[in-house]
Amino acid sequence: MIHLTIEDQTGDRQPIEIPEGISLSLMEVLKASEYPILATCGGMALCATCHVAVLEGADALPPINDAEGDLLDTLPDADADSRLACQLRIDETINGAVFRLRSN
Repeated sequence: MIHLTIEDQTGDRQPIEIPEGISLSLMEVLKASEYPILATCGGMALCATCHVAVLEGADALPPINDAEGDLLDTLPDADADSRLACQLRIDETINGAVFRLRSN
């Protein structure tokens, strides 16, 4: 199992367990878990409505790709811990990470 923790906009933290090998993005898992992620563009790294902050585990995540980096550069509230949930695949690199939902 892959274990994550999600912190919502009020600061409440909830653990999530995800089976290994499901081939989903963090955005898809958040939407399926009924978190308020709009994902307007459907995971194409075009809208940033799945913007999250990585509170723990950022060093283990894959590097930001060009499309993600370009979009994050346009966000006024993006900082060094910002990622797009649609660009993070659920695999062993994400295990143990803590993410904060950004307000949309």
